[in-house]
Amino acid sequence: MPLLSVEHLSIAFGGLKALDDVNFAVEKGTIFAIIGPNGAGKTTLFNCVNGIYRADSGRIVFDGEEIQRKKPDGVARLGIARTFQNIELFANMTTMENLMLGRHIHMRTGLFRGAFLWGKVSFAGREEVAHRRRVEEIIDLLELQAVRNKPVGSLPYGTRKRVELGRALAVEPELLLLDEPCAGMNSEEKQDMIFWTKDIQDELGITILLIEHDMKMVMDISETVLVLNFGKVIARGTPDEVQRHPEVQKAYLGEAADD
Repeated sequence: MPLLSVEHLSIAFGGLKALDDVNFAVEKGTIFAIIGPNGAGKTTLFNCVNGIYRADSGRIVFDGEEIQRKKPDGVARLGIARTFQNIELFANMTTMENLMLGRHIHMRTGLFRGAFLWGKVSFAGREEVAHRRRVEEIIDLLELQAVRNKPVGSLPYGTRKRVELGRALAVEPELLLLDEPCAGMNSEEKQDMIFWTKDIQDELGITILLIEHDMKMVMDISETVLVLNFGKVIARGTPDEVQRHPEVQKAYLGEAADD
């Protein structure tokens, strides 16, 4: 059974169909890429999967459970985390503090227990230590040691993208949605992001659903590629199959390539 299934998904805004009968399935442990020209419906699809938008019709099934009517926090609690095309971090907070925010859905200490935090031997204290230990593992994985105590707003753009990735990992997702993780990065930063994405798949066993315009990244790391154009699926297959597809060439180049 696929980890994620999207079945006949459609959504319109003011009569304009952003997604039109979209179908695909993501197998557990794979990297599945979604590509397409600007305005193709890629981010709208992510917004439907993680509960920001509610589709007009169709089903989204995650790990055997329908999620198309769940709110974003409910989707996150099931094991789906996301990064955004535009960085969504708290600029005045440190890297460590931003990553700790990703742990909030796992925290059991409420106001009453927190009020009696007298040290590491308390329930709240032990929980704090456990969450910090998990965040330290993410800091080591993404090589963020040097910026753990620096305000995120003072960090270079590429490092902030890494911090946002780390905050998503702090949720401990089964499925990670990456919305243009390489956007705005230089070539060295892009290569590092490819490396870390593969590590997340290989070392943590996380399934990745990826939107990306950088075709080198898509072709290097994806097992399956889905192509959207004007809200419709025009191709699906391996990276090589999709690259040769005449409809994909037409969508990107404006005309079908000669045989």
